[in-house]
Amino acid sequence: MSTPPPTGPLVTRATLAAQLRELGVRSGETLLVHSSLSSLGWVCGGSVTAVQGLLDALGPDGTLVVPTQSGDLSDPAAWRNPLVPEEWWETIRSTMPVYDPRVTPTLGMGVIPETVRTWPGALRSAHPHSSFAAVGPRAEEVTAGHAADCSLGERSPLARLEELHARVLMLGAGWDTCTSFHLAEYRIPAPLVKLGRPGPAGWEVVTEVSITSDRFDELGHDFERDRPVVRGKVGAADARLFPVADAVAYAVRWLEIHRPRAEEM
Repeated sequence: MSTPPPTGPLVTRATLAAQLRELGVRSGETLLVHSSLSSLGWVCGGSVTAVQGLLDALGPDGTLVVPTQSGDLSDPAAWRNPLVPEEWWETIRSTMPVYDPRVTPTLGMGVIPETVRTWPGALRSAHPHSSFAAVGPRAEEVTAGHAADCSLGERSPLARLEELHARVLMLGAGWDTCTSFHLAEYRIPAPLVKLGRPGPAGWEVVTEVSITSDRFDELGHDFERDRPVVRGKVGAADARLFPVADAVAYAVRWLEIHRPRAEEM
């Protein structure tokens, strides 16, 4: 049987950069990108082309930032996909590799963030679960100082992006991936949770703010209804563009109303 032809549109480096500029991506800005390569269409050159197009649109003075999370470096007792037998847990804890920003791969982020992670000159933040990678003049400013007990809060790249007046590009990605909303969770009463992970001195347990993407689809729907969110198409992907600061401020107010406070949970 012959293989069916690919579905379009055909996306190249040049068309991607042009459509990003048409959407409103500005040369020289700092841009946090949440992405789905498959949503774009048939990309000639795959994720490498996608990253090249993003960097072209940002220009030499712009900085590209992506989430490069690695949630598999965690306690197997909390794993659900896949579950592992309880008798394996201690062996997994004692042999799990320690996070290394140079070699630890991303998990569940898609192929574009993994490509950025390995891009020449890319820098990556230090949090074992919730790192970000960046390419460009502000990469060090964005990624430095990511505290080991602050996944997505005030001592994370998200807060630095807010300070730098960065914007978010949702490129075929859903609102459940919008990490800016998580920064808002640190600014409202929220429960704490203990998380296990491998550390330089062996298995360690840290206390973190409990975060969840629950109801982010509703939050995103209301955010783009009430705030100026640029919408358009890049390839076949639905694209959204908005400031990090707007998303965080709106999410603080929304979550205070629509989620129970920590003392009520």
